[in-house]
Amino acid sequence: MKKILVAYDGGEPAHRALDLGIELAQRFDAQLGVVSVIPVHPGRVPVDPWDDRAVHTSELAEAKAILVKHGIAPILHEPAGDPAITIEKIAEEGGYDMVVVGSRGLGLLSRALQGSVSEHVATHSPATVVVAR
Repeated sequence: MKKILVAYDGGEPAHRALDLGIELAQRFDAQLGVVSVIPVHPGRVPVDPWDDRAVHTSELAEAKAILVKHGIAPILHEPAGDPAITIEKIAEEGGYDMVVVGSRGLGLLSRALQGSVSEHVATHSPATVVVAR
């Protein structure tokens, strides 16, 4: 394992994913990438004003600060798009061996209505996927 990608949005599940990514990167002497996807939705207002580029830039800065404290120089990705599909694309194009995502613990109804990024990535990514709980 040479490259690990962590999906990060600043929430508690993302912190668990980042912690696991740090542990794995240190154990396997792997590069660590962090992706924070600006969600784009079809329609008149494609980007939510409370979830825009400034929010994701701040999240990546937070993740970078945590990683630097652990002696890790991360590769940062800040694309826009559908979160699950974009994470999968970054993993494939970046040659990542593993993707670490957090699980928000959505119930069946919430997953059906909102979709589960971790579930989609776990079933569609070309890389090994670890879901941090």
